[in-house]
This record gives sequence, structure tokens and C-alpha cells, in this order.
Amino acid sequence: MIKITIFGVGLIGGSLALCFKGKPGVTVVGHSNNPASVEKYLKRDVVDHATTSMEEAVRDADYIFLCTPVGTIRQYLHLLSDMPLKPGCIITDAGSTKASIVEAGSQLKRKDVHFIGGHPMAGKEKSGVEAATSLLFENAFYVLTPDTDTPQDAYDRLAKLLEWTKARIVKLDPKLHDGVVGAISHLPHIIAVALVNQIEHYNESNELFGDLASGGFRDITRIASSDPVMWRDILLDNKSVLLNLLKDWNAEIAGFIEMIESGDGQGIEQAFQKANHFRSSLPERRKGVIHSFYDIYVDVPDHPGIIGQIATLLGNCRINLSNIQIIESREDIPGVLRLSFSEESHMDKALELLKKDYAVYV
Repeated sequence: MIKITIFGVGLIGGSLALCFKGKPGVTVVGHSNNPASVEKYLKRDVVDHATTSMEEAVRDADYIFLCTPVGTIRQYLHLLSDMPLKPGCIITDAGSTKASIVEAGSQLKRKDVHFIGGHPMAGKEKSGVEAATSLLFENAFYVLTPDTDTPQDAYDRLAKLLEWTKARIVKLDPKLHDGVVGAISHLPHIIAVALVNQIEHYNESNELFGDLASGGFRDITRIASSDPVMWRDILLDNKSVLLNLLKDWNAEIAGFIEMIESGDGQGIEQAFQKANHFRSSLPERRKGVIHSFYDIYVDVPDHPGIIGQIATLLGNCRINLSNIQIIESREDIPGVLRLSFSEESHMDKALELLKKDYAVYV
């Protein structure tokens, strides 16, 4: 019997549990210090067993997943160092920074226990075990960052286990991981927060900024609503990488300041063309470290019952609609209806269905 123990059975930990639970010869154990959380894990049938005892959770475990916040992972590694772990046990994590965590993992006192850093690059707008799903990692990148002393057999065993997630396993150097993820995830979060706070500052003297900051502004800054404590830990943990990235970002902004001040229209146009070209080359339908939204937009007239008509049409075709937002709707002026879906397949079905009678775009 393979025993898999998961600390932090939230969105990521719970989704991993659901990927493993029910597989032949596998038992999944969840741990929380909170008895109410343990009860919730069992009630939702996410794990086979749950406990508030760390010792009980890790006893005879073949795999231990640390899916707790980045700021707590090193503490868990320290505690695990002094526990009687099963020889050959593989410990991994799900944090979005890797270099410092892998370094901490290399300090495990037990030489017959192996730590391999991990980062499943997938997520959802919602958090917590309530949002967990076995489909979360399907076709997403799952990064593993073993150190130079990690036995190949241990890496192969973990990679084989993770095949049940249906993710794409990628092996990376921990420092390279932090540089790449810092640029494509951590930096954008900082930029979004700074932009929202800048507009909030303007709004203090003129509420028109807040009144008009909807639609596109909300879309491009949605990641500014991320968990503050979690991002505090991530940014401080990836400090050196982010300081260099922010210096590069300041240089990019300085370039725009110079072009605008000098009236360099050609330079501005070239900057947009360059960005347009690179962005167009990026894969559209691949799960990434910043989770995707499955939204479509429908131009609709401001007629009574039009929203109910569309919702009924989708419901009759068993298409699951997670949210509806009216972006603009005034008398005699077409409104824009944003329809949000929890799954890409439902978005595709709705797109095909609605384009027969409405102007629909993504």
C-alpha cells in the first residue's frame, strides 16, 4: 500500500489528493492543525483519512506533499527532520518559489529521505478545498526541481506518481525556475497591484476614476485581488530575482517616458508591434502559473428578458455558466454581456451555440 500524506489540503493540496485518491493500492492522508478542517476534508471525501497529528500523518508515508503557504514550508521541513520517517520517503512541496526551499530541503538530517522541490503551475480564481478538482493540473506544467544530490530513482518515482495528475512534468534548476516564474507571474502581480493603488490614489480626489475603471481595467488588473499574505511571502522569498526584474521594468517604463516626451511616434508604434508579435506567438489555451479565465462577450440589445433567454439556452444545453456580468447596457444602446465558465469545454460549447444568433467574441 502506498501512503501519500498531504499538508495543506486546500485548492492545490486537495486537487492532488483527488488525483491520487481511489487509485489501486493508494491511501491518501490529509493533515491540518485545525480539527474543523480535518472534518471538512473527510466530509467532502477528498482524502481517505485526516488527522491533526503530524506524527500520525507522516508515519510510514511513502510521499509527503507540503502544500502550505511558501512562508511555512521551511518550518515544516525543519519539523520533519526530527521525525521517524520511512526510509526512502520522498518529500515535495507546491510552492511558487524554489531556490530557498530546495536549499532548506537539502538540509534534512536524514540521508535516506529525499526532498524534491515542486511547483504545479495551475490555479483557479477560487481557493480552499471546496474548489479542489482532479482536473486542475490536466495539461498544465508541473515543475520539479531536484538538487544535484537527488537520486535519479527518487526523481523517477515522484514523476511517475504525478502522472496521475495528467500534468506535463518539467525538470528545472531551482534558480532558473525562480527567474522565469518571477518574470511571468511575480512581476505581473506587483505591476497590477501598483497600478490599482495608483488609480485608487487618484480616486481619493475624484471618484470618476473609480466609476470609469471597469471592464478592461478590471480585467487587466484582476490578479491584484490575490491573497495579500501569500504574496507577501512569495515576493520576500524571491527578493533578489524581483529586485533585478523591477530594475528592468523601470528601464522599460523609462523608455516609454522618453518616447512620449520626445514625440517619438515611430518608437511607440514599434514597441506595440514588437509586443503584439510576441504575445501572438504565446499559446492561447495552455494552463499557466496565472490561471486563465474562460470568458466570452456577447453584444445584446437592452430588451427585457434577454439575459434570462441566453441563460436558459445555455442551461438547456447543459452548459455550466459560472458568472454573468453586464458591462454596459443603456436604452437603445447594445450592451455587452460577459459570460464566465469554470471549464474551457463549456466555454467552447457556448461560443459555438451563441454565435448563431449573436455577435460573440472572446
